[in-house]
Amino acid sequence: MTPALVIADYAPRHAGVWRALNEAWITRWFALEPKDHAVLADPEGLILAKGGRILIAERDGEPLGCAALLKLDDGGFEVGKMAVADHAKGQGVGRALMDACIAAARAAGAPRLYLESNARLTPALALYRSVGFVDLPPRATPYARVDVFMELVL
Repeated sequence: MTPALVIADYAPRHAGVWRALNEAWITRWFALEPKDHAVLADPEGLILAKGGRILIAERDGEPLGCAALLKLDDGGFEVGKMAVADHAKGQGVGRALMDACIAAARAAGAPRLYLESNARLTPALALYRSVGFVDLPPRATPYARVDVFMELVL
């Protein structure tokens, strides 16, 4: 029997896996950008200290994925830096992380979730749409790779 998947809050012990998971998916498709370097190097200061959260998916103590909720000025959150280890893809890790992000945002009284992505990331976009995210018009973003903007009203 496969051990249960657990969604845990980020702790300093997760710093290495946080960086590795995100660098792996970003560099598979794109180049690391200045904002990536900053957020991956200082998640405590740039996400947690600003009212956000980082969730880590673990099975039997092994980190398999992560997602961040970055606090927005309107009280909502941006879902960012969502990654799943290659060997764990297709096992429901991404869905569990997204469900946990939605639950955490609702518990915080957030009016919405926002995210930015890329049209090449079709499995991710399918996941987002399956939980109710809808496409938004393009807007300013610090990322060159972003060409998809989405929102889920809570």
